[in-house]
Amino acid sequence: MSYSRQEEDKDTIIFLEPSAATTPDPTPTSSSSSSSSTPSDQSAAFNPETGEINWDCPCLGGMAQPPCGDAFKEAFSCFVYSGSEPKGIDCVDKFKAMQDCFRAHPENYADQLDDDDDDEEVLKEEKKEVVDSETKNV
Repeated sequence: MSYSRQEEDKDTIIFLEPSAATTPDPTPTSSSSSSSSTPSDQSAAFNPETGEINWDCPCLGGMAQPPCGDAFKEAFSCFVYSGSEPKGIDCVDKFKAMQDCFRAHPENYADQLDDDDDDEEVLKEEKKEVVDSETKNV
């Protein structure tokens, strides 16, 4: 016997008998009925077994869609297949082009632009801390 309980605005807690936790669920799911190389499997953006990128993966958050989908695909593909160290260092220009596209379409990419602003603030703070610590040591 198993049951679940959910408290308001909290995670769901599921209680299982030990046998239920070790026995596979006989209920078929959409992901178990298809192979991992088919487009209907949406569990990951990149399949290392096939070397293919699943552009329909929900984990990409629609980034592969227009208007900047092509720029995103180019940058993401470059990163995924990059053999450089550190990984993706050879893709910086492609990511800059993608960011430029995001800035040209703020109505579609406001969340990503907000994230970029946050990253820039963190970098400014870190740089300020380094400069401050260097001036204290002088």
